Amino acid sequence: MAVILQVALDFVDLHRAVKVAQESIEGGVDWLEIGTPLIKSEGMSAIRHFRTLFPHKTLIADMKTMDAGRAEMEMAAKAGADIAVVMADAQDSTIRECIETGKNYGIKICVDCLNDVKIEDRVADIEKWGAAYIAVHTAIDDQMLGKTPFDILRRISGKVKIPIAVAGGINSENVVDAVNVGASIIIVGGYITKAKNAKAAAESIKSAIQENRKIPTTLFKRVAREGVREALEKLSTANISDGSHRAKGITEVYPLYPNIKIVGNAVTVRTYPGDWAKPVEAIDIAKEGEVIVIDAGGAGPAVWGELATHSALQKKIGGAVIWGATRDVAEIRKLKFPVFTKMVMPSAGEPKGFGEINIPISLSGVRVNPGDWIVGDDDGLMVIPLSETDVWVNHGMDCLERENRIREEIVSQKSSLGKVIDVLKWEKK
Repeated sequence: MAVILQVALDFVDLHRAVKVAQESIEGGVDWLEIGTPLIKSEGMSAIRHFRTLFPHKTLIADMKTMDAGRAEMEMAAKAGADIAVVMADAQDSTIRECIETGKNYGIKICVDCLNDVKIEDRVADIEKWGAAYIAVHTAIDDQMLGKTPFDILRRISGKVKIPIAVAGGINSENVVDAVNVGASIIIVGGYITKAKNAKAAAESIKSAIQENRKIPTTLFKRVAREGVREALEKLSTANISDGSHRAKGITEVYPLYPNIKIVGNAVTVRTYPGDWAKPVEAIDIAKEGEVIVIDAGGAGPAVWGELATHSALQKKIGGAVIWGATRDVAEIRKLKFPVFTKMVMPSAGEPKGFGEINIPISLSGVRVNPGDWIVGDDDGLMVIPLSETDVWVNHGMDCLERENRIREEIVSQKSSLGKVIDVLKWEKK
């Protein structure tokens, strides 16, 4: 069979899913998947609505069935779906019940291997029972850890004769890898649904498949550790907070000038108010791009000024955060060195040498460990734990891309945020 392009419409609002579906079809999408979030939000009426609007398109109901296979497959079939999805780690009896019900109601069954459930040992049985398709699928939450479905795809490719679908972080650059390993159905979600222009995104995927070549993507690719800085340069602190369940940033510190951006790993300093010896020593210790984060007790006198700034610039240090006082702010602004500070005052203390460098500190209740990523802009400061960097960055980029899509919908439809996201629908009654 020719390679099929399927778009996963994982929305919670029906009207937004329909709009992206229409754009996607114009871009060459073959199959429309009514995603699990949409089914949970709108129920079987979402499938009925899509069947009315797209009478000749193949519709997939991503039921993610784990139990009650007969009832759920019957519902999907009667609502108008052509294909429905049961999970590979459901009970064997559930999978077989779904397949038998599908035969009875004229609906094909896709078995979704969302988890690596020793799939090599199951695919032969799944095919023998009569499933129409097997899907190799990396969950969104696992995608945030940088995982992909390609290893599992390689392991089962050639073990079954029924078509294999692949889903999980597919874009115009890596889709060729999926096809070459043996995928017959390419399931694409965020690359299309979060694009400003879903038609153009679908076209790029379709072209990559047809021409068997990698097409550079403008959307974010899940970050590995070496790509963190580049990704963080694109993110706002608001994106990072939203992506990490409204994580709290460092409060009560303020940028010295507008349009500021600070990104770097933390070199932490604990000192006493006014004792600027350890902050100066930290400049010599810090590497290029790192950020010096100073806990000076949240009080004056100043522990940072113009001369420290000149020294930091010579080392190409990424910025400074002062939980205490700063002075010489006019000169620092002219030098365009990123500084966040709790207070400004003209008086400096003495270099007594008390304190420590590169130890855990706490600023406004937020723990900062040596090496943690510091991101600052006009909205404030966020601390990203080094051990969780990939997850925080990927979730932040997910928020940014969703915002870009919503912004485009507001502008193109001359609408409002409330109408685009149907805010009244989600208000608690």
